[in-house]
Amino acid sequence: MTDMDDTTTRVEAEGQPEQEAVGTGPVSTIPEEELARLTDDIISALKTVYDPEIPADIYELGLVYRIDIEDDRTVKIDMTLTAPGCPVAGEMPGWVQNAVGAVEGVSGVEVNMTFDPPWTPDRMSEEAQIAVGWY
Repeated sequence: MTDMDDTTTRVEAEGQPEQEAVGTGPVSTIPEEELARLTDDIISALKTVYDPEIPADIYELGLVYRIDIEDDRTVKIDMTLTAPGCPVAGEMPGWVQNAVGAVEGVSGVEVNMTFDPPWTPDRMSEEAQIAVGWY
């Protein structure tokens, strides 16, 4: 959570999707109620995107590392895949961009794919673990 300017609100999604932290950085100019709605709607949109090889959505799988909501309502998402050689590696960012871009109030979406740190199954929520039978 470094290098954040005064126009960004960050939603942490690392390891514990159900415990995101909103507004942990400088104060946003987006009204608090709207920011809460945007955050909920963005997470709901991310939960509509599924890894085709695993019966769980990318948010519950822990593939979303960070969500930044800029004051201009641009959403920047850092995410990964379960493996660098994932067959949908070229398509997944577009799926995420389309899902989040459809959220009312979002002006644009930037998806950054990263493999640092690499995804591991311990990033999965309890819901995802149940869905794949690992619980």
